[in-house]
Amino acid sequence: MMEQSDYTSRSLTSKEKLPVHPPFFYGWLIVVIAALGAFFSGPGQTYTISVFMDIYIEEFSASRTMISSLYSGATLAAGLLLFLVGRIIDKKGQRYTALLVGTMLAAACFWNSAVLGPVMMIIGFFMLRLFGQGSMTLVPNTLIPQWFSKQRGRAFSFMTLGVLASAAAMPPIHFFLIETWGWRFAWQFWGVLLLLVFVPLAYIFIRNKPEDVGLLPDDAGKNGDKEKAAAASARERKASSWSVREAVRSKAFWFALFCAVVPSLVNTGITIHLFSILGEKGIERPVIAFLLSLMPIAAFVFTLTAGFVVEKIKVHHLYGLSFLLSAGTLILLIYAQSVWMIFLYIILWGVFDGTSKICNNMIWPEYFGLDNLGKLKSFATTAVVIGSALGPLPFGMAFDYFGQYNEILWIMMGLPAVAMVLAFSSPPPQKKSRTGK
Repeated sequence: MMEQSDYTSRSLTSKEKLPVHPPFFYGWLIVVIAALGAFFSGPGQTYTISVFMDIYIEEFSASRTMISSLYSGATLAAGLLLFLVGRIIDKKGQRYTALLVGTMLAAACFWNSAVLGPVMMIIGFFMLRLFGQGSMTLVPNTLIPQWFSKQRGRAFSFMTLGVLASAAAMPPIHFFLIETWGWRFAWQFWGVLLLLVFVPLAYIFIRNKPEDVGLLPDDAGKNGDKEKAAAASARERKASSWSVREAVRSKAFWFALFCAVVPSLVNTGITIHLFSILGEKGIERPVIAFLLSLMPIAAFVFTLTAGFVVEKIKVHHLYGLSFLLSAGTLILLIYAQSVWMIFLYIILWGVFDGTSKICNNMIWPEYFGLDNLGKLKSFATTAVVIGSALGPLPFGMAFDYFGQYNEILWIMMGLPAVAMVLAFSSPPPQKKSRTGK
């Protein structure tokens, strides 16, 4: 009881101060900064690095296979080290980690602007994937749950808009910068922008937890007994938080990990080979490019929708439905022979992508609490990174062996089917009471 009372006292007499006092809950400013962090993960994402692929092949007289191998190897290495970033988050907090990884991602951009050969290239890829795709998504995904509980779904949906905006905006910006000032300047541009925009804003506005500034998640207690609300929040946080050792012993942990890797592996494999897959069906490249541009729009709409829906129904049920949809879209892709069927496939793919992102972000704090969220969420982020590295390989191998993609699409359909079964059969785990502690 004394521990709970001390926690409540600390919550209501915080040492840190807010930089501004908006007329709304400060957590929504946190969502804006988190979305900005998700946006600035772009330099380390595949949609950015793919823009530079042909340039590197020409600049360094390298083969596509060599550069792809360097990229995959660097991605795997980065994914395996993400648990260290998770530890830093749990120990130092999201504000410190955002400043660290934002600065290191800027350094990675400057490094890539100076690449002279394969050795520098693989180091550059490694830094981009570790600090960009991995860390710059891990920080906002662990920050939002600290500030929101009942409204966590909608907060995640608004934050995820930063990811979609990045995917939509960065490729054309890269093309413009490269055509105008060259590829080395394009990397330098993002390095400077990270240091002048994201890092200062993160330093000024990020606070690790609402309790640090005398607030509570969802602005609880605003119109009532704040001390009582703080005590309830403290009890809930303590009761719902799992240690890493406890989590990995539960089947729910492995279900969540498997469900995190499936969309990354399948979607990356399809994305890399989509022009080839649809080219076999007689779809022209300009039409494919146009149809592909519709996917982020569908994802945008259903990301917002899923964020509100997941607050009303159980997250594992929505997750299961999303994987059922994923399996259905693969069947549609196999049999699609006309533009309108491909159009339907792209839209449904976007629906799945937006919904699965929200569910993956929600499942970890919902199932395992907040105290060790950095370390636990780093497992999921590692799974996503590794899935994105391995996804294209089976599609390429299957095409070389079978001369078409239908066989690998049927095989891949088994992954979301298994994930669907696991999702529906994995409700939130019950933590065993720990006596003697």
